[in-house]
Amino acid sequence: MTHRTCLQCLRALLIAVAVCNVTTSVVQAQQASVFSFLRFNLSARSAALGGATNAVTDDVTAVFLNPATLPTVEGQRVAATFLKHVLDINSGSAVYADHIDGVGTLAASAVFTSYGSFDRTNGAGVRSGTFGASDVAFALSYANEIDTLISYGVTAKFIYSSLDDMAASAVALDAGLLFQIPKSRTNVGISILQLGTQLATYDGTRDRLPVDMRISVNHRLRGLPLLVNASLNHLADDVDSFTDRFLNFSVGGELYLGKAVQLRVGYDNSTRNLSGVNVSTQLTGLSGGVGIVTPKVNVDYAVSSLGAAALLHRVSVGLRL
Repeated sequence: MTHRTCLQCLRALLIAVAVCNVTTSVVQAQQASVFSFLRFNLSARSAALGGATNAVTDDVTAVFLNPATLPTVEGQRVAATFLKHVLDINSGSAVYADHIDGVGTLAASAVFTSYGSFDRTNGAGVRSGTFGASDVAFALSYANEIDTLISYGVTAKFIYSSLDDMAASAVALDAGLLFQIPKSRTNVGISILQLGTQLATYDGTRDRLPVDMRISVNHRLRGLPLLVNASLNHLADDVDSFTDRFLNFSVGGELYLGKAVQLRVGYDNSTRNLSGVNVSTQLTGLSGGVGIVTPKVNVDYAVSSLGAAALLHRVSVGLRL
């Protein structure tokens, strides 16, 4: 990397951090939102690594956390994920990406969450049928390289939430930067997610979108087949003090056993902090998983702990077309 390129990277990084700081100061109380399903980890690999995947490369599912990673994905890719949540809640995602010479990398994706079926009762508790609730989001992403070491990306989303015969909708944008430092085997990712506005409401009350700001670093160790990931998440959340903002961190490690098998472990401190149970002896926030990588197909599995009573299971399948 030349001295000029280093200065360009530093300048772009400082600009991105400044934008993030401004965004953080104007976005308040982001934790509560009718569209909170957008905060689910949307791939098994990301979940196994504690969500610290804002700077990973060559992974089409990373577009959900940072669209700037798309230029590192070679060829046509498609991936789908299924999440078995607690109770009857199920969630999933799908993404397709392709690089177009002279244009950039484009991607289309969708996310859904179904909350199952509920009994409809009157004031006396008498049943009169059932109703359902679900969320869905559709997105289009575009990314390109500023140079061979810096890329940017943006995503436009339409979000729709339904509860019985009521509905709410919103539009939002994601934006991100990715800095690659090959000589140091290090990548830095910065992204702002869910910047937007609500179009329609359930009852006339507007909800803030779950704006999320992330800064992540990953580093491949020298002499050891291990990829270390660290991330500061939810930096746009309302917190009591400035130092509390740094409690929303996650870390993860990915160990390569040959070319085909990857073992993963992660920890998300924000999940542990938000848990309402006594977590002193529990595994809340911990996650793990395994990935099988072949020239054409990737299969990933992850399990995440929300305490002794809840384990979330995810399976992702990716194809190189």
